[in-house]
Parts: sequence; C-alpha cells; structure tokens
Amino acid sequence: MWLWLLGVFILTLKISMVLGFLLLLAAWLVLVERKLLGRFQARIGPNRAGIYGLLQPVADGIKLLAKEDFMPADAERGIFRFAPAIVASTAILTFAVVPFGTPFTIGGKEIPMVISDINVGLLYVLALTSLSVYGVALGGWASNSKYALLGGIRGAAQMISYELALGLSIVPVVMLAGSFSLVDIVNAQAGLPFILVQPLAFVIFFLSVMAESKRIPFDLPEAESELGAGYHLEYSGMRFGLFFLGEYVQMQVLGALIAVFFLGGWRGPLLPGPVWLVIKIIAVVLVMIWIRATLPRFRYDQLMELGWKFLVPAALLNIVITGVIVLI
Repeated sequence: MWLWLLGVFILTLKISMVLGFLLLLAAWLVLVERKLLGRFQARIGPNRAGIYGLLQPVADGIKLLAKEDFMPADAERGIFRFAPAIVASTAILTFAVVPFGTPFTIGGKEIPMVISDINVGLLYVLALTSLSVYGVALGGWASNSKYALLGGIRGAAQMISYELALGLSIVPVVMLAGSFSLVDIVNAQAGLPFILVQPLAFVIFFLSVMAESKRIPFDLPEAESELGAGYHLEYSGMRFGLFFLGEYVQMQVLGALIAVFFLGGWRGPLLPGPVWLVIKIIAVVLVMIWIRATLPRFRYDQLMELGWKFLVPAALLNIVITGVIVLI
C-alpha cells in the first residue's frame, strides 16, 4: 500500500515540477526574447519593471489578467472560448513523455525520470502535434473575422504540410534506436548523438519544428503586415495569453524533442541529467530567437515549396539511405 502511495506522490511531484518549470521558463523566455531582439536591433528592450526589466513577465501577467475579455458579437462563442485551451494544453501535455534524467531507486523500486515512459511515446508526440492544428484553425474560424480566418487557414495548411516532413525526418532515428520510446532513443545515443549520424534528419526536423511553432520566417498565420495578428486577432485578455503561453511552451517542448532525438537528451559530462536537458532546450530556443531576428518572412508559395518540394523528398531519400546502411 505504501509503495502505491509513494508512486502517486512521486508522479504528482514530477507533474508539478515539470508544469512549474514550463510555465516559469515560458514567462521569462518572453523577457529574454524581447531583450535579445532589442540588442539585435540596436535598442534597449524592456527595462522598467524591476532591475534590468526582470519583473516584466510579472507585469505582463497582471496586465493580461486585468484586461477585458472581449468577444466579437457574431463569434461562435463556445469554440471561441475553447480554442486557446487546445493550443496551450497540447503543448504542455507533450512534455509528459520527455525524459529528463537517468532513473533512480527508492525502496528497491526503480523510478524513471519521466512522467510517463510509454512504448509509443513518439506516436503520442506526433498525435498531440496534430491536435494543436485544431486550436489555430478553430480560433481563426470562430472569431468571425476575415483576417483571423485567413490566419487560421494558413496555420492549418502550414502545420499539416510540415507535420509530414517532421514525422518522416524522425523515421531514421527510430530505425537506429529500434524503438518508439523516447527513453530508448536517448539511451541509443550513449556513444554518439544522432546529430552526428543523421545531420540531414536534424536539419529537416529543425526546419519543420520552426514551421510548427509558427515563428519567423514561418509566421504566415500571424503576419502582422497583412493580417493584423492572424488567427488570434480578435482575442484579448487571458485568452490571448493562452495562445501566447502555448507558443512559448511549444518552443520549449520542441527544443526538448530536438535534444532527445538528436542531442543525446539528458546525457552530458559532470552536470546532472536534468541540467543538461535544460541547457540544450535553452540553446535551441536561443537559436530560434536568433533566426527570428535575422531572417525575413517567407512568401506563402516559398513556404509551401520548401515543405513539399524539398523537405519531404529529402526526408524520404534519407529514410531509403538509412535503411540501406542499416541492412548492410
């Protein structure tokens, strides 16, 4: 009985720690991004709330909670309310299968450093990635605004298109690891991270991840110069905050997936496993911010051509080459 209670306590503790980490890091990543973009663009960035602007996320949170929750008169009210929760919840739930350290033993029972180590963890990740499309599409459609609708249509087309390349790019990783479990994939990189074995798969996956996160140069669903704010144009207050939170949590989750699939996950010298995973996640997110500050937005035809004419064929070719090498 006490082992069952201990298991429930440890599971609750892991969920609380992971959820707290994701939400806190998401809040301060907003500040880090605004500061870095300021430096890239030869300006200061936020510096009024607290020392060096460190309390800016707190001020932003209070502002979002205090703002009026506006809803267009002709909006589909139920779907309008529900769409932001889909985006945020699918991003958070994805982290349930991300391993963040080596297992440890309590009372002769091995405790895995992952919320849920399921055999089909990769399929679970891809399924939740697919579900996040609904939040963008429904949010744009339910707003009853042509600009939001265009953003939702763009977002759905873009995310579905790049999901194919994203899924195909992971097939060689599964072939080398021999498992769909994210824990087994990390363990398969004990000798060599897969980024050195599968550089093409890494490039395809990283580009697809950038497109899935809808960030510059793949920010066609939001495109402020054409659509105002795209699919979340009509949202305000904490409903907009959920879209915003979903984007930054998704950046962390996608950074964690890159670390797990290609950078050895929690593995690294000297430091504990969770620390290495956090370092790798932050490094990936900083690269995303750097790219945002450097590149202009794609045209829509360029966006689709990159996905369908280059990334998908390259991913298929990589699968064939990897299969031949594995057989040999």
